[in-house]
Amino acid sequence: MRMAAHGIRSIALATAIAVAGMTSHATAQTPEEFYRGKNLNLVIGYSVGGGYDIYARMLARHIGRYIPGRPNIIPQNMPGAGSLKSLEYLLSIAPKDGMTFGTFGRSLPLSPVLEGAKYDATKLEWLGSITSDTSACVAWADKGFKSLNDFKTRQFTGGGLAKGSDPDIFTAVLKNALGLNVKLVTGYPGTKDLVIALERGEVDGVCGYTWSTIKSSHTNWLEGKKLVFLAQMALKRDKELPDIPLLSEFATNDTQREALLLTMLSQSIARPYAMPPGTPKDRADAMRAAFMATMKDKDFLAEAKGARLEVEPYSGEQVADLLRKAYASPANVVAEARRAIGE
Repeated sequence: MRMAAHGIRSIALATAIAVAGMTSHATAQTPEEFYRGKNLNLVIGYSVGGGYDIYARMLARHIGRYIPGRPNIIPQNMPGAGSLKSLEYLLSIAPKDGMTFGTFGRSLPLSPVLEGAKYDATKLEWLGSITSDTSACVAWADKGFKSLNDFKTRQFTGGGLAKGSDPDIFTAVLKNALGLNVKLVTGYPGTKDLVIALERGEVDGVCGYTWSTIKSSHTNWLEGKKLVFLAQMALKRDKELPDIPLLSEFATNDTQREALLLTMLSQSIARPYAMPPGTPKDRADAMRAAFMATMKDKDFLAEAKGARLEVEPYSGEQVADLLRKAYASPANVVAEARRAIGE
């Protein structure tokens, strides 16, 4: 019995040593050794064909050249709840080994501030954002709306995706902060589905439709004057939309103006990318460096230009810093912003 027990202890000790050795080897791997020959998953929070999907697949075609070990990038669409499904996957379900990164709605990282969401987006390992952007409140021209003032006498039906998405937030702001007569029809799986609803006349327009997506994917709308631009959601007027008023210009006092600007802060990180919390630092750092190197790649920039996609990147640290400041906003401004979006 004693010999048997001794044998069991020896086997257990040998197994522990082997596991420790394997763990040590895995830990000692450089990012190049770790990523070489592997498939790296890029989770996309929306369905195929929308702006987030177009940007993500373009990134996937180029970033692999700058990641040590040059892994293959595999885009995977994970639509649901206005991309909240993909964000929650990254925050709590996705492996934390460095093999997954993803993109999701720009407004979601601010949802804990604006809507009391029970997650903390500052815990993500932020890689950066491909561009800042401007969202617009647009109406289908045939509907007869000419300005936001028309919403005072006629009901405007705006299309939405899900709680926390740009169209849902900004449509709520029009109603709750500015007192306009609007109705939200939400639940469309992705931007592509919302586009179909707009063209079919199911909704009058969309408040929170990205300008870069409109000009890259819907040149026929612009050429055919199918849209009427009513307001833009951004911190400053877009140089290409100089005559369209900012939503914040409709504020009636300083607190409301600051609150509206807080709801629009997400436009600065229009196409965000992040890795799960707890990703090994050296791998997250390698991905951050690869992301920013891709933003300067001539082939990437040429493809973006050809597709009329803007590239005005924010680094991972810039995104993280912006969110830290937003999470520390004054209580009165946060309260007014929450009232505006109808928490």
